Amino acid sequence: MKPESVGYGVGVLHAVVLAGGSGTRLWPLSRAGNPKFLHPLTGSADTLLQATVRRVEGLSAPADTLVVTGVAHAAAVARQLPDLPEDNIFVEPSPRDSCAAIGLAAAVIELRSPGALMGAFSADHLIRDTAAFTAVIRQAMAGARQGLLMTVGITPTRPETGYGYLHCGETVDGPVRRIVEFKEKPSAVVAEEYLASGRYFWNAGIFVWRTDVFLAELARQQPELHAGLQTIAAAWDTDEREAVLTELWPALTKISVDYAVMEGAAAEGLVATVPGDFGWHDVGDFDTLGDILPGDEDGNVVVGAIEPEQVTVVGRDPGKVGKDEVLMHDVAGCVVVPAAGRLVAALGVRDLIIVDTADAVLVCARDRAQDVKKLVDTLKAQGSATL
Repeated sequence: MKPESVGYGVGVLHAVVLAGGSGTRLWPLSRAGNPKFLHPLTGSADTLLQATVRRVEGLSAPADTLVVTGVAHAAAVARQLPDLPEDNIFVEPSPRDSCAAIGLAAAVIELRSPGALMGAFSADHLIRDTAAFTAVIRQAMAGARQGLLMTVGITPTRPETGYGYLHCGETVDGPVRRIVEFKEKPSAVVAEEYLASGRYFWNAGIFVWRTDVFLAELARQQPELHAGLQTIAAAWDTDEREAVLTELWPALTKISVDYAVMEGAAAEGLVATVPGDFGWHDVGDFDTLGDILPGDEDGNVVVGAIEPEQVTVVGRDPGKVGKDEVLMHDVAGCVVVPAAGRLVAALGVRDLIIVDTADAVLVCARDRAQDVKKLVDTLKAQGSATL
């Protein structure tokens, strides 16, 4: 039977939120068991996950919103999203990359509501302008209704080397533009060329399509993965779910949806995009947080659900300093993450990242934020328990 918690109206967008990954460049705040999407990194008390679900409320009701997450995070996801029906949290037994997660959701939605519109959204993105985001997704939905696999291209503001790009071709209809090809992260020189051409957008990993169209393309390009997901989906609303999932999931191809479907579909002229300019950020490292979150007049950013009165700047903001506060004197351009519940004090430093957690402290230069992953790799090799 179809669960009562799921909507089936024609034209309804079924929002699928992908809550996976561990955010290694945000260690030691983000851990395998407590990844970045479960943290309040939005400049408010909302976690990234909560902000993502709140953002799609104007497009998809809670009954039509699914979250795909891992076993280790399922309980935390349920706690953070009490209004989401329990059946709408899809739990992966193990990580199999984005295509398996998206494909499972698409297959289940298709069985429940054939030809439904589906949107796939990452739980760890920060978006400033929800109204503009909603308008762009509605434009993408119009393209998806025409049978196109839609993605959202972020209008680039700089020659970014850390993102993949979408190479756009001719206009299909209104703002909808055909995708010629997906491009890997470019060198600085190539990124400059992309920016100057006006024909390239950042690939945000936001997708909208009809489930039947996506699954047909998955079957064409990845027949074994498609077959496995179809078998799992057929058992999803039955008592056989856990047995079938346990048996088949570990053998599914581990591959991203870009590689598995979108690149090949673009070569066939089946992929299009709409440009988006809604304050999108991929929260990948602490330096990025320092750029996008509000700071003080010296450019210092304190990350987390901390009240302004808990930050004392000596010489400018007098007050008693106590537990759970940040104390700074002659400090500029720093990103401070006081996550251990104790005082963090900084004196006479510039452009540093300071992260204090219960079992690990990170101090590094902001321009080395991307290299935090190297520390994580070393800890993995050592079998450390601080991951």
